[in-house]
Amino acid sequence: MTDAIYEAFLQEQWRAGRELADHSDLLDLDVIDHDRCVARFFCKGLVRQPDGQIVEATDFVVGIWFPSDYLRTVSPHEIVTWFRPTNVWHPNLLPPACCLGPIAPGTELVDLLYQCYEIITYGNWAPHDALNREAAQWARNQHRYPFPLDRRPLRRRVLDLQVKEEGNDR
Repeated sequence: MTDAIYEAFLQEQWRAGRELADHSDLLDLDVIDHDRCVARFFCKGLVRQPDGQIVEATDFVVGIWFPSDYLRTVSPHEIVTWFRPTNVWHPNLLPPACCLGPIAPGTELVDLLYQCYEIITYGNWAPHDALNREAAQWARNQHRYPFPLDRRPLRRRVLDLQVKEEGNDR
């Protein structure tokens, strides 16, 4: 039996997610099944090299799954899965686990994408409730990288788009 409300929710999430990706230089979104997508972020984040050095990276991939009961109940650790890089360096990431914090039932895809972006760029991190305690300690003590690492907006600003479009028309 098909849940019409859930299916309509999914269709709206894919539409809104694609619209965000279409207006972003930092995000690609692929719907891979009726309830799953893969988001690829091209923004500044951190990874830990095998020698222990922390360096910037710019390619991050997560999977998002909306289970059939998503509009009623949520298990946050099941919604977002960290795919790569597996050596990502963040207090709230311990691949494949990704902790975005509390997620309410029915949280929209665009909100989840913004939360992922803020995690990757250290716009949001929680040292008190870390999956990766070593990264949390490092983040508390480090002074090399200013947070957030990437200040570009996930969605291009409308004014910037209008100026570019007007400039192309001339």
